[in-house]
Amino acid sequence: MTLLEKTPLAIAEVAQHIKDLDEKKVLAGYLKKFSKLSKEEAVKLKEEIRALNNLKIKEAGIVKVADFIPQTPEEVNKIFTEVSLSEEEIKSIISKTKR
Repeated sequence: MTLLEKTPLAIAEVAQHIKDLDEKKVLAGYLKKFSKLSKEEAVKLKEEIRALNNLKIKEAGIVKVADFIPQTPEEVNKIFTEVSLSEEEIKSIISKTKR
């Protein structure tokens, strides 16, 4: 297997990429257990976080937000350990993840 591209994906987006793997049953079970959103919801949330146009938030962080759906400032800070987000930046992320 040759790695052609490295792109972070939310858990909900991985299913479309596991077509012919022998371990598909195990992986599909994992994805079902830990995915909190549908693929469409995850893609929409990622777009909303990108639309914040915050240079501190990299693609890997956007994917983590879509996977973990943080609801509190503490949860957001656990995702973004490498950067310091302001209270307003944290609130803007939480406003997109509130369910």
